[in-house]
Amino acid sequence: MSAGEAGVRGRVGDWVIAVGVATALLVTGLSEQHSATSLDLLGYALLTAGGLVLAARRRAPVAVLAVAGLCAVGYQAVGFDVPVVAYLFAVYAAVRAGHRTVTVAASVTMLAALPLAALASGLHDAGAAFARARGALEIAWLIAAGAAGEALRQAERRADEAERTREETARRRADEERLRIARELHDSLTHQISVIKVQSEVAVHVARKRGEHVPEALLAIQEAGREATRELRATLQALRDDDTTPPRGLDHVPELVERARRSGLEATLTIEGQRHDVPTAVGRTVYRIVQESLTNIARHADAGTASVRIDCRPDLLALRIDDDGKATPDTAPQPGVGLLGMRERVTALGGRLRAEPRREGGFTIQAELPLERTS
Repeated sequence: MSAGEAGVRGRVGDWVIAVGVATALLVTGLSEQHSATSLDLLGYALLTAGGLVLAARRRAPVAVLAVAGLCAVGYQAVGFDVPVVAYLFAVYAAVRAGHRTVTVAASVTMLAALPLAALASGLHDAGAAFARARGALEIAWLIAAGAAGEALRQAERRADEAERTREETARRRADEERLRIARELHDSLTHQISVIKVQSEVAVHVARKRGEHVPEALLAIQEAGREATRELRATLQALRDDDTTPPRGLDHVPELVERARRSGLEATLTIEGQRHDVPTAVGRTVYRIVQESLTNIARHADAGTASVRIDCRPDLLALRIDDDGKATPDTAPQPGVGLLGMRERVTALGGRLRAEPRREGGFTIQAELPLERTS
């Protein structure tokens, strides 16, 4: 059941109780066979109002306590010898909401006012013994209502504490699992990437030592191996929640474009606006989108050129990446894991992402990331 449905059900339940209590009070008052004088009509109105006000006891328990108490004193003063049932419900609700001091003060006032109101109306002329017995009974019922409210408040507090404990336990287990995955990822990939990195560096060193021309592709492999090693370390640190190393962001995008150029792609970069106003989360997302896009262009697009344009506006950052690859509207590629990851990152920041073939050929990725909703 959703929170909205629970709220509606709770309000309906409050009104059912309020109407039930008002009906019971009114029936009890009518059974005394009062005449239809103006004071009696006032008493019936107070009986009804004292019950119906309970519908608001969750939203304004102190106000309901005051109104229910005044109504009880009022209909006692005009001659209706009806138990203060509505006030007992109000005491229960106020104590449950944590207003113990106010409830005790209001109840002491009520215990002093009710006998005076009853005596003023002539209800207790029969004798002081009956008045004392009635006062003792009222005190007992007030204590019982307050105790019930306090017991339920403590039960709810313990339930909330247990829920927080469960959430903390689940979060701790998730952190442990995340760290385990980070270790496995690091151990399984670092070795293979290190082999590629070492082999490429040895090949470059040997070629240079012999005075031979070093192929651009071999230099690109060497740089990619270094970058992959750095990325693995950064990922492991991020999974460990280690903030000692600054995350990759907008200032590192030129490195991505330069690396794409060394791999043979004619890549250009244009950045406009104030980069220092871009939040860290937005800058990190831009870096990842550009990284994934240029990687996809190099692997799958069969493109010769690519352009990266970043526009830092006051309220949002606009990113556009175009290539002149083989994609067309008739042969749109199926979205892969990389594109899904981009969309998830952008959506998490409240932005929008478009990724589709261009009419003139090639592929375009456009993202808009709001700046004021991130931190």
